[in-house]
Amino acid sequence: MLDKKVKDLINEQINKEFYSAYLYLDFANYYDDKGLDGFANWYDVQAQEERDHAMLMRTYLHNNGESVTFNSIAKPDKTYSGTEDPLKFSLEHEQYITGYINKIYKTASDANDYRTMQFFDWFVKEQGEEEKNAEDLIKKFELFGIDPKGLYALNQELLGRMYTAPSLTV
Repeated sequence: MLDKKVKDLINEQINKEFYSAYLYLDFANYYDDKGLDGFANWYDVQAQEERDHAMLMRTYLHNNGESVTFNSIAKPDKTYSGTEDPLKFSLEHEQYITGYINKIYKTASDANDYRTMQFFDWFVKEQGEEEKNAEDLIKKFELFGIDPKGLYALNQELLGRMYTAPSLTV
């Protein structure tokens, strides 16, 4: 049985991961509307990853005899004034999620919950990758996105991103 604080934080994180998927689908919709199918693909894949993160955490709670409570998923509240906005919002959001993952990890550590700490090691590493990917995409856009040919090339690059399911066992 998990510490109540740890369980509650993981349950909250499950809902945050589903919101992340919803937010990234909103970004994908924005880019689809702009005719940038590569950028839309990038965020479609990102949404799948976030959904998988939620499902992994859900399974972890179930495997530890805990129930899961789903909350309403808020409508994404971002407004976009330019093509770069979702990229910047993505980095901000990933930094927010990293802070919450760290909070879960610290709470598990304080409760001497080594199993949860080990499970969340993967998420700590994953968040480092998520932030770096978001930063790299912003840098590429700043370098190439201003020029129409550069934007086209970057869009084509992002179109090639394929979904890969996480290899974490729960």
